[in-house]
Amino acid sequence: MAAGIDNYCLFPLNLSPLEVLKWAEENGANGVQFSGLNPEVAEKVDKACLKDLASYALDKGLYLEWGGAQHIPFDLKTWKKKGIAGINQKMAEQAALLGTSIVRSCSGGLMRWDPQSPMTETLLEEMAKSLRDQRQMLKDNNVILAIETHFEFTTHELLRLFDRCEAVPGEYLGICLDTMNLLTMLEDPVISTRRILPWVVCTHIKDGAVILNHQGLTTFPVETGKGVIDLPKICDFLDLTKRKINLTIEDHGGKFSLPVFDPMFLSKFPDLTAEEFARILRLALQTEERMRSGEMTITAREEWPQLCEARIKRDIQALKQLLL
Repeated sequence: MAAGIDNYCLFPLNLSPLEVLKWAEENGANGVQFSGLNPEVAEKVDKACLKDLASYALDKGLYLEWGGAQHIPFDLKTWKKKGIAGINQKMAEQAALLGTSIVRSCSGGLMRWDPQSPMTETLLEEMAKSLRDQRQMLKDNNVILAIETHFEFTTHELLRLFDRCEAVPGEYLGICLDTMNLLTMLEDPVISTRRILPWVVCTHIKDGAVILNHQGLTTFPVETGKGVIDLPKICDFLDLTKRKINLTIEDHGGKFSLPVFDPMFLSKFPDLTAEEFARILRLALQTEERMRSGEMTITAREEWPQLCEARIKRDIQALKQLLL
């Protein structure tokens, strides 16, 4: 399996897409997932830019995956309905020009943390209506819209979404598996990877950890190989599919609070089982032990710009070592 990086890791360096690709090649990565671009950079992406990216990747033997798609047909600030078909068609056409079949989708919401957001069931129903109508467009461009396991929906809910969309694995909808975000949605990374595995078409390989405190649980990213997520087991699952699934590193600073002592918040995860919650608590115990020994710390978001380049270089080497 190829080990690459997501361009989001290097956002603080203000590199152009071609510069990101060159950075990846020079530092031992096997490709880049451009999961999203800054608005000012996105405006400059034209056919010439895409042609240059595709040509460089082909010459250096690097994989390319694209992003910028959306799957929630709402404005996440006002919660008014919005059309996403035009956005997704543009991203799909760009991906087709690049010669990639992957378009990552992430609407970036924190629905369960926002009491003003629509009910999850409402979001799923509206998503299904919108995505069903986009099936032919995505198939025409030979791309799969890969919904990231982000802070929006659990793997249980995404499976129900695919059923409503009358989709089958490998057709027009899939999953971008973010290994650490699974924890933030109160899912055990190993169990939930196995649950969603047939749909995984791309990844965000992100190590992480979870701690228990008086507010509930806190999850955070950790340098590859230093967290409590069983990345070797997850990579074994992906390898056993016999499909070409690239391992794309996504790393960043920050932390995420889960107020699990609040019954209202916890009730928003009706599929959470005692088994998975117990496994998450065990991971929290492992995290506490490693933090006490100084093996891991939380990286603040404001620290990331100074750390990102050196840390991503170490992430690449650590992931490659894991794959040996």
